[in-house]
Amino acid sequence: MNLRRKKRLILASTLILGVAAAVSLMLYALNSNLNLFYTPSEIVNGKKDSGVKPTIGQRIRIGGMVTVGSLKRDPKSLHVEFAVHDADGHQIIVVYDNLLPDLFREGQGIVAQGVLIAPNRLQATEVLAKHDEEYMPPEVAEAMGKGHKKLEYDKQ
Repeated sequence: MNLRRKKRLILASTLILGVAAAVSLMLYALNSNLNLFYTPSEIVNGKKDSGVKPTIGQRIRIGGMVTVGSLKRDPKSLHVEFAVHDADGHQIIVVYDNLLPDLFREGQGIVAQGVLIAPNRLQATEVLAKHDEEYMPPEVAEAMGKGHKKLEYDKQ
């Protein structure tokens, strides 16, 4: 009888440890793939509600307006650098090594996704430009203090 209890205890302990390990791995994977949205001011000062700043090496999305006159292209490669600013005037430099979208222009809203490589530099893996002259992504519009135009597929 004592041997049977030991086997049950070992089986129950193993099961509990296995479930705990699986949950821990899932939470770690979800946390490492999380892309939080920040404005340039939130990167510099931290989020308004929590004060949390992104850390170097963290994967984030940044949105704002491309600063006029900040675009620098390497003529021998696809490497580009440009500044993104928000209504508060803070700027973050975005470094990108790929083709920019056709709608990309200085003075227009963009969202860039990538890794923060310095307190004010983002190594982008993706750059998205706005859809038309009036549309601005909701996060960027909110950060810039503007309303945004809803597209037809947004209306329901």
